[in-house]
Amino acid sequence: MIALRRPASRLPVRLLAAAVAASALSACAYNEALGRNQLLLVDNAALAQQSNAAWREAISKPGVQTSGAQVDRIRRVGNRLVQAAGLGGRSWDYAVFSEKSPNAFVLPSGQIGVTDSLLALVQNDDQLATVIGHEIGHVVANHAAERASSQAATSIGLAAVGGAAGRYGDAVNAYGGLAAQYGLLLPYSRRDELEADRLGVDYMQAAGFRPSQAVALWRLMAAQRQASIPQFASTHPSDATRIDLLQQYIAGKGWS
Repeated sequence: MIALRRPASRLPVRLLAAAVAASALSACAYNEALGRNQLLLVDNAALAQQSNAAWREAISKPGVQTSGAQVDRIRRVGNRLVQAAGLGGRSWDYAVFSEKSPNAFVLPSGQIGVTDSLLALVQNDDQLATVIGHEIGHVVANHAAERASSQAATSIGLAAVGGAAGRYGDAVNAYGGLAAQYGLLLPYSRRDELEADRLGVDYMQAAGFRPSQAVALWRLMAAQRQASIPQFASTHPSDATRIDLLQQYIAGKGWS
């Protein structure tokens, strides 16, 4: 973590706090997709350079597929979802990573990685759409930018986020050090994950996929886990919570 230096002008702490608060207040933006305000000192565009560098590093690793039948599959599903999310005006890149854990990730500049074990787990394209739609939801929700802004507002800065990322060794080893250095692989909060779940289901429905398969996918994910981590001990919501909330949301919309 970067040590904070006392300003040369030795401004009173209260004055500094007021300045930070004023900056944060002026950076509040309403996200219509989420129905709430966000602190955005930086946005997805500001993270693009770091994201693109992290992606280039990630796909340079041995065994990563950027073409072929599996990549074509996730691109086909992904392109339908990005159109539904209103993000079709930008280019998206996809890759398949070799990893034992069913997983996926997204970078703010428009890249999605999916593990081969996840592709082996899903039973149909609707379940694959659940995962990709969820990742696209993180981008629409500005979750990475919101997290970076919160770090900046507390004077920690983007570079220091890499220290926390070091706890997630598997992700760093699989996808590259730059993504961790810039905080792009840090786990999202429970709130962020549930927001991405909801947005992902919206995009599934709009793209012609079956929202009910989101519930089926999370049941599969729950069944394959060797050990269940209690929700209070994890940054992610429990599988049971996700399944219950997804069922309620889909039923409330009258979708199947």
